[in-house]
Amino acid sequence: MNNSQREKELKQKIDAEKVPRHIAIIMDGNGRWALEKGLPRQEGHRQGVETVRDIVRCANELGISILTLFAFSTENWQRPAWEVNYLMSLPEKYFQSELPELKRNNVQIRLIGDAARLPRKVRQAVEEGTEATRDNTGMILNFALNYGSRSEILRAVKLLVDDVTSGTIKGEINEKTFSSYLYTVDMPDPDLLIRTSGEKRISNFLLWQLAYSELWFTSVFWPDFSRVDLMEAVHDYQLRRRRFGKL
Repeated sequence: MNNSQREKELKQKIDAEKVPRHIAIIMDGNGRWALEKGLPRQEGHRQGVETVRDIVRCANELGISILTLFAFSTENWQRPAWEVNYLMSLPEKYFQSELPELKRNNVQIRLIGDAARLPRKVRQAVEEGTEATRDNTGMILNFALNYGSRSEILRAVKLLVDDVTSGTIKGEINEKTFSSYLYTVDMPDPDLLIRTSGEKRISNFLLWQLAYSELWFTSVFWPDFSRVDLMEAVHDYQLRRRRFGKL
């Protein structure tokens, strides 16, 4: 069965009323994809951006409310300077080519992560994208840039302590209170986490928010991840029973 036939079959199987509200994806395997093909790592990252384009379209068509993509972690700064510089050039290129379509499709762009360390051009590109789509009411597209969950949690703790000390916060501090200090303050937690490339880790990504998320791993490298792969993950999610600790 080819991809077109499988996509048609999956469309019939997926219940549009039960798609995950929020899907988070660890986009992994760009470098290994390129290595296997005898190509430079940059080509893997370039092709990875093409995959982002297709998956954003597919997620929007499926009726996903929030799509969060792990684009650059706080640990990725440890990579060679040439690779970091190349990765930092991709958001600007992506928004230049995709912003008109995202606006037409009512997609709202957001950033989660510490923007302060990002190069000026990257911050500017993201700010332009978020501002241009601020009033859109469709799917939220989160780019996790310079994001690390431990850093996010520490940041939340510090902000919370400051507010408790100043008297802004009084009374009981519960999970809802703490969640309000995270980057994802006004969003539901991910229903489904997808990781590509065969790795089975969450790699300091949304540690608090993934507490009860369903996990779906695939050996497919991100540049080869297709609409069919996303739909397979959504279909598999719909076959699961989420108990949240209950029987």
